Amino acid sequence: MNDIQMCGIVCPTDWVPLPLDASDDVKKWAKNTAAELCERSSAAGFELDAGALRKDLRRWAEDSRIRAPLYGFAFYPDGFDIALALLEVEVIRPDETVPRLSLDWLADTFSAHDFGPPQISRPEVPIGPAVRLRQNFSADGMPRGGPGVLLQTVTYGVLPVGIDDALVLLVSWTLPGFDEVMEDAADSIARTLTIS
Repeated sequence: MNDIQMCGIVCPTDWVPLPLDASDDVKKWAKNTAAELCERSSAAGFELDAGALRKDLRRWAEDSRIRAPLYGFAFYPDGFDIALALLEVEVIRPDETVPRLSLDWLADTFSAHDFGPPQISRPEVPIGPAVRLRQNFSADGMPRGGPGVLLQTVTYGVLPVGIDDALVLLVSWTLPGFDEVMEDAADSIARTLTIS
């Protein structure tokens, strides 16, 4: 069986890698990363609230650790002290319940119909064939009786050539009117995936 030993990804510098290893000190990481982001934004002409940024960084890192992806990134463009999007990559391995992964299985498994069926396409990325899902969900954790928040996503399920495993890349955001920017970012980053 050929499986994924290592995976690579290239994200623009405004996608901040999250500390996912259990030995990482999230509090120290958030403090140092907030200082770097404040400095970067200041050079671009924006002043950020370092305390709010530290808190937001910690929240995203701790949330991503719950799911334990292979990679996690939060999107912090200059001038923002909150992340505008999340990107996570995970490896899916065949097992006794699904001995052979397929694009159809990935599409079925990662599809939801919260707001109608997902938009599904079958692009080819450099490491192999893929299925791309564009869909919306009701965001978790919303207060009862309050307005709901729409979680928008692009998911890539990729079957690397010559490998039995699959890679799943998920980009999610809640900011309205941000669809085209996030879809373009997801499509661009998915093309950078590499394996060894």
